[in-house]
Amino acid sequence: MNRIRITDYLEEHYPHDLDKILLADGFEDAFMGVVESFGTAPKACYNYDACIDILMKDDMDYGEALEYLEFNVTQAYVGERTPAFIKLDLGEQKL
Repeated sequence: MNRIRITDYLEEHYPHDLDKILLADGFEDAFMGVVESFGTAPKACYNYDACIDILMKDDMDYGEALEYLEFNVTQAYVGERTPAFIKLDLGEQKL
């Protein structure tokens, strides 16, 4: 997904929060949507593993991508609208 499609999605579904929802630069292809929870502001949600894949395309190995994502992206608090990152791989577990 590119930045324009993300913005179009936010304009359609979150017009009152459009200028408040923070996006993670460079991770547009990992954008999944917006996460909401009672008592919190809507925030962008990204696929954690897809973010690693994006970083690996930039000549990082898995370990470097993991370290970069953890230190510079997922742990970077920029307020209540800091993007969320979801890990979807449950491995062998079944729901």
